[in-house]
Amino acid sequence: MRLRRLLVIPLALALGLPGRGFAAPTPEPPEGLQPIKIKPKKFPTPAERAGRGALNAPEASLVDAPSAAVLDYGGYSAQTRFYARGGVLEYVSFGVYPRLNLGASLAVNGLIGDERTVRARPPEVQVKYRFYDGDRYIPAFAVGFDGQGYGYSPTEKRYHQRQRGFYVVGTQELGLPGLQAHPSFNISDVDSNSIFGSIPLSYNIQDKATVLCEWDNISNFGNSRVNSGLRVHLTPNLHVDFAVRAIGQGGWFTDGDPRGPERIVQLKYSGNF
Repeated sequence: MRLRRLLVIPLALALGLPGRGFAAPTPEPPEGLQPIKIKPKKFPTPAERAGRGALNAPEASLVDAPSAAVLDYGGYSAQTRFYARGGVLEYVSFGVYPRLNLGASLAVNGLIGDERTVRARPPEVQVKYRFYDGDRYIPAFAVGFDGQGYGYSPTEKRYHQRQRGFYVVGTQELGLPGLQAHPSFNISDVDSNSIFGSIPLSYNIQDKATVLCEWDNISNFGNSRVNSGLRVHLTPNLHVDFAVRAIGQGGWFTDGDPRGPERIVQLKYSGNF
């Protein structure tokens, strides 16, 4: 009798017969109803994630004008500008605190080419603080200081195109994806209290290139500048700019230097510590 029970139990397990301690077979769904099938969630592989790309580094400036964007906390950037007569202008910037960037710049005239005189200008500082992130209707805002000018005159001991000084800038998308405006106001010299304006636009084309255009140094029409360029995003962290400054200007500065369009090339790399 015991031997028969021992033989019946394994047989019931093999055949899936219901019994005490055994699960009942799954009932068939009624006729006309399809069983619900739950598919397991599929996670992308590392190769698939690598192919998706990444967002570009924050664009803290256009050709000359700033934007309300700042580097992330712990971020850094290095930008090199090649300008007229073999000049090189180097910027470095750091995200030293959330929303706060500190930087410095150094211009060297005649460093590239056959210029016989190579002169380094005193370094200048840059500070920017983004105090409001903005929303759908209100722009993001930042305040800052930029002491870097352009076109230093050795005879007059000053820049032909003066530093931006203290400024307030806002950045807002204009309805078309990728199209942004970055209007700003600045005081170049606190002694004169003259207020200047800037109206820059940028149009990002699928994170591959950005068209730049700005009307800068607006105080009177004769001293304002129209700058335009193309920013090519080689990688999410590296871009190169090809731009022309002071389009349509002509004549001479007071020290005899030519006053006209200037072609520049900029390289910028951004990263995080």
